[in-house]
Parts: sequence; C-alpha cells; structure tokens
Amino acid sequence: MQMGQWSRVAGLFGCAGLAVLLWAPGGSAADVKAEKAFTIAVTDTQGVETELKNGVFYWEEKMSETSFVPHELRHVPSKRGTTTVNIKFDQIKQIELKPGADKAMPGMTVTLANGKSGEFTPAVNGSFKGESDFGQVEVPIGSVSKVVFK
Repeated sequence: MQMGQWSRVAGLFGCAGLAVLLWAPGGSAADVKAEKAFTIAVTDTQGVETELKNGVFYWEEKMSETSFVPHELRHVPSKRGTTTVNIKFDQIKQIELKPGADKAMPGMTVTLANGKSGEFTPAVNGSFKGESDFGQVEVPIGSVSKVVFK
C-alpha cells in the first residue's frame, strides 16, 4: 500500500512540475520579442516614390534547380572591397544608388543616422519589400535610386 501511495505522490509532483515549466515566464513562444518594424521610402529609377511599411531586404538563396530559401532581413548585406558588411536598418538614414556598368551591381552611398557615410555595393541581388497602401510591394535593388529610412 505504501508503494502505491508513493507512486501517486511522485506522479502528482511530476504533473505540478510540468505545469510550472509550461506556465513559467519565458516558457512560451508568445513571449518571443518582436522585431522592430521599419517604414522606408523607396524611389525607383523612374522617380516614383513608394512608402513601405514593415520594410525588409529580401533575397532568395538558390539551393537547387527547384528549391530556394527566402531571406527577409532587417539589414543590407553590402560589400566594401572584399569585406561583407551587414548594415542594420536602425543605423541607416538613407541609401543612394547609382546603376552599375553592364549588369553589374549598383554602387551605393550609405549614410548612417550619425552622419557618417561610405561607398558599398550590394552583396546579394535582392529587393526592398514591404506593404504599401495598395498592397505588397517588391522593388528590385537594380531599379532603386534612393531609400530613406523613417
């Protein structure tokens, strides 16, 4: 009889411990910190400006002929010489782009919020993507002339 009581008590403590783990702060997926949403104004090479809410830098990594991995970033992967720099959206004030020669990547002048600027090229052929008042928008980086972060 005592062995049966011991099993019930152990089972009760096990259930109580499981309940504490499930209800403890930080124990659920709902507590995950949300990423900051960015509003960006993208001007294309024809001079058309589009304001994007929840803006991201989007590119697809090709895995095989029939599959790819989408990437939605809150930074711009950039090249400066042989170095790759991931310039975070929250540090950028604006980006001015100049077309590259004969299908080459465009040149970028990135101005940071602190006033510093530098010359880069995009590390990947992506696009700026987000929501406009008219729906989902995707502007390929090769057709962008200016991006302003608000």
